[in-house]
Amino acid sequence: MTTSSTGTTGAEPAASGFAVSERTALLRAETALFMRDHVLSLVSHDLRGPLNAIHSWAYVLERKLDANDPNAQRAVTGIRNGVDQQVKLLETIVDATRAETKSLALAYAPFPLHPLLDEAVEEVRAGLARSRNVDVTVDSQLATEQLNGDRARLAAALWLMLAFAVEAGPEGAAVALSARADATAWHAAVTYNADAASLTDPALPHVLEAFARKQATEPREAKRIAWVFALCKRVAEAHGGSFEQIDATADEAAKLTLRIPLSASAPK
Repeated sequence: MTTSSTGTTGAEPAASGFAVSERTALLRAETALFMRDHVLSLVSHDLRGPLNAIHSWAYVLERKLDANDPNAQRAVTGIRNGVDQQVKLLETIVDATRAETKSLALAYAPFPLHPLLDEAVEEVRAGLARSRNVDVTVDSQLATEQLNGDRARLAAALWLMLAFAVEAGPEGAAVALSARADATAWHAAVTYNADAASLTDPALPHVLEAFARKQATEPREAKRIAWVFALCKRVAEAHGGSFEQIDATADEAAKLTLRIPLSASAPK
């Protein structure tokens, strides 16, 4: 089944954005929360490697220096103490801050998949797409398939994929959501034309945080996602599935994909 919608809304862009529904505001806040935790996780991981190397080289340096030189020994001790302080900060501030959301609790229940698509698409159309004259189409091969998982979490992930795709394209662009289910999993893909300028253009309506949109335009390391998609990744993996961000090429549009087992369960 294929549907599409275009049009405009009465919400007018303003210097600080434009009017959004309470539902969209909640989804935007959840996106920001998951992105914060994702950034903290990266900071913790990426700092520990260099700090461990500094600590190890401090011991190597200590063995090379004159044990009777108090200034040299004091310098080495200062290096090791500085590293220990930084590690303690990571443990007490960075790791502790994300401890409550490190394990994502899910409310499992069976639900039909197709209504989930309709609701997510309509939320994005009403909350952003119509104000940017973006056409959001749905190509669904779903019928009565059901998934056992956390419907609210999966709805948030799908909303974010669609909202980002709308934000990433120019006014009048097209965003396509395709969905199907095989014997074991639900597959959803959002295809869009990426335009970095549109993500950061203050004249256009936006629902995602400015910092998230700006970071999404920067080069990414292999297999790393833009920070804004932390919610999608966490929700997918908590269900035993996967999320992937595929950049545009000369021949292919950009794509976001979500795969969730129909009988989802937390990964062991």
